[in-house]
Amino acid sequence: MIDTGQLLLAEYEQIKQEQRARIGFRDNLIYATLGVMAAVIGSTLAGGGHLDMLLLLPPLSVTLGWTYLVNDEKISAVGRYVRDELAPRLKELTPERTEVFGWESAHRRDARRHSRKRFQLAVDLLTFCAAPLAALTVYWLLGPMQWALLLVSVAEAAMVIGLAIQVVRYADLER
Repeated sequence: MIDTGQLLLAEYEQIKQEQRARIGFRDNLIYATLGVMAAVIGSTLAGGGHLDMLLLLPPLSVTLGWTYLVNDEKISAVGRYVRDELAPRLKELTPERTEVFGWESAHRRDARRHSRKRFQLAVDLLTFCAAPLAALTVYWLLGPMQWALLLVSVAEAAMVIGLAIQVVRYADLER
């Protein structure tokens, strides 16, 4: 017969392992995005000012930003699952109904959490949305006005704005 408590603890270890892996991957996406930005801007400048190369930045930023956002949501989902599902089930199995996995809730009650979340939102928007919109603005002001590229740039602007909306929606500022 399998002990329910041991089974729940094994599940906890597995999802926490997934959460740690996702955190590492998510955090490295920031560096990847900065690297992509440097490569695109460097190539634009080195290529004799072919400003149409700046149109590479929005789709790359949106792809990396969406991947960042999805991983961040999964990281948060693991925390919610531990707080709302696993912890109560394990608490029921303890003799005195002892609180379990207290850190999963305690760190959310920090008085500075709200300001940190707002600052993180600003960083995410700057990294994944403001930089590609700035690249588009430079292209619109100084780049070659070819209809095909102009249409591409408008579509890219819509993609970046769509990502910005999702970043704000998932910011978890109210909770």
